[in-house]
Amino acid sequence: MEIYEELKARGLIAQVTNEEEIRELVNAGKATFYIGFDPTADSLHVGHFMALCLMKRLQMAGNKPVVLIGGGTGYVGDPSGRTDMRSMMTPETIQHNCDCFKKQMERFIEFGPDKAIMVNNADWLLKLNYIDLLRDVGACFSVNNMLRAECYKQRMEKGLSFLEFNYMIMQSYDFYHLFKHYGCNMQFGGDDQWSNMLGGTELIRKKLGKDAYAMTITLLLNSEGKKMGKTQSGAVWLDPNKTSPFEFYQYWRNVADADVLKCIRMLTFLPLEEIDKMDKWEGSQLNTAKEILAFELTKLVHGEEEANKAQQTARALFSGSGNLDNMPSYTLSKDDLTDGKIAVNDILFKSGMTKSKGEGRRLIEQGGVSVNDKKVTSVVETVSADDFSDGSIIVKKGKKVFYKIILK
Repeated sequence: MEIYEELKARGLIAQVTNEEEIRELVNAGKATFYIGFDPTADSLHVGHFMALCLMKRLQMAGNKPVVLIGGGTGYVGDPSGRTDMRSMMTPETIQHNCDCFKKQMERFIEFGPDKAIMVNNADWLLKLNYIDLLRDVGACFSVNNMLRAECYKQRMEKGLSFLEFNYMIMQSYDFYHLFKHYGCNMQFGGDDQWSNMLGGTELIRKKLGKDAYAMTITLLLNSEGKKMGKTQSGAVWLDPNKTSPFEFYQYWRNVADADVLKCIRMLTFLPLEEIDKMDKWEGSQLNTAKEILAFELTKLVHGEEEANKAQQTARALFSGSGNLDNMPSYTLSKDDLTDGKIAVNDILFKSGMTKSKGEGRRLIEQGGVSVNDKKVTSVVETVSADDFSDGSIIVKKGKKVFYKIILK
């Protein structure tokens, strides 16, 4: 099976333009394509991870990725999928986040001569003259058409700033610039980016003529990834200091039964023939599928050694085998105890499992906290030094977050 057909079989492609030409380019390994990543945080998250896996698949098939870091568009903020305007970041924060992205991306994409390249749109967007941009690019865009775009329509009732209104023009200009200077003939993105991406294709055609060779393909995985990349406790990050390998593993180990095979098909590099055999799995077999998913994705992001450790720790929790050495942990001192006791809510806050004692109180009241598999039923419940019989206790928050609390 060739790469384009494989992408379709894995459920990655939602919508395309010029499908036959795109199929021919991709299968022949002649696509130079880009995906953009705005530096809205100092770590990539699961939504980005899905796009990176796509880039890896296409690079393995001989195509050339262009990783676009949005150091320039980060000054504006993408309104897609937002109900309010993004917080304004300082230039220093944007640059720091760009640097963090680059380090993480190098785990997935092979950069170098005749391989993948990384560019930052700050290098051209920040140099644009406002009047020149209005005359040269603004004249190519219809405000009526822009207002019909889904990314703007959903914001019109609550208010769309003129700053954000420019985002489509900036993203379109990115494709135009990459086409002219890097021979980039294809762009990829989530289905929430469709209007912005079509804007880039149209800008190229209007500026360079109908024969300009620019394609658009939009993928279901990015928008799905934005949903999958969020949990009740926040984002699932690729940085191990923000989401530990064990927490990352647990996130995927706990996906819904209905989603596990879809995730395996979309995100892992297991052969489709092997995945197709899992389609008939049910009951306890789905737990095996979840282990496979969690292990494969943790291996991709954190390496095989960390994936093995996370799996061993998870099995120790749920089946009594393995060890708990690699579970996220927090160490209390005896000075943290009062009269030999400490409130469970204080443990949640001190360990960082909750951001405030109010959050911890709500979790406890909702039955979302347990200590050594025993549900905490009162917000004033405590544990004593005697409860640390082997030097530690296991505190569970919700279904996915476990911490080993050590007393020294």
